[in-house]
Amino acid sequence: MKQQLITMLELQNEMNAKVHADWRQKEFEWYRAIWVECAELLDHYGWKWWKKQNPDIGQIALELVDIWHFGLSIMLLKGDSPEAIADQVIEAFSESHQGGDFRLDLEEFTGHTLSSKGFDISRFAKLMQGIDMNFEQLYVGYVGKNVLNFFRQDHGYQDGSYHKQWGGKEDNEHLVDIVAELDTSASDFKDQLYARMLTAYNKLNA
Repeated sequence: MKQQLITMLELQNEMNAKVHADWRQKEFEWYRAIWVECAELLDHYGWKWWKKQNPDIGQIALELVDIWHFGLSIMLLKGDSPEAIADQVIEAFSESHQGGDFRLDLEEFTGHTLSSKGFDISRFAKLMQGIDMNFEQLYVGYVGKNVLNFFRQDHGYQDGSYHKQWGGKEDNEHLVDIVAELDTSASDFKDQLYARMLTAYNKLNA
């Protein structure tokens, strides 16, 4: 778990640096990105009392992965080493997180995010527990989305030349299909994933 956390922290730093080389000095509002994602997450869970809604657990998990990207960024800005941050996360995740109403837990997490402009690992872990999401799922989801973000940047996402739709499907659908075929515990999982994404992309855009 510690090595997986260090890997994620390194990947997040690389992704942030790819978007802005001096991202640590930019003072981006990472907390704002988190609470916006929380609103999207709540829509996937359902909150409207005037219509029938069932929680979309798959989409909720994806939103939690997106929030994790921003949470990692906030933790990196504190200046601690990846090893020290990993230890902090492991300790927080090992605590007992007795969840209640998921929507109330989400609002508590969002409220803390807004008031502190930070990232609370324990409250995040409680949200994961609320949908029975384990650490391995978070890791695989994170690495997959990180690789996809790198892939998009490498193929013109910033200048608008990249199109998410290729081969009749969105790129995140291709991602899910490829991840299902790989050994996610392999040390070179992210490299295999990128290579397979590139092969599929070149083949479908030939």
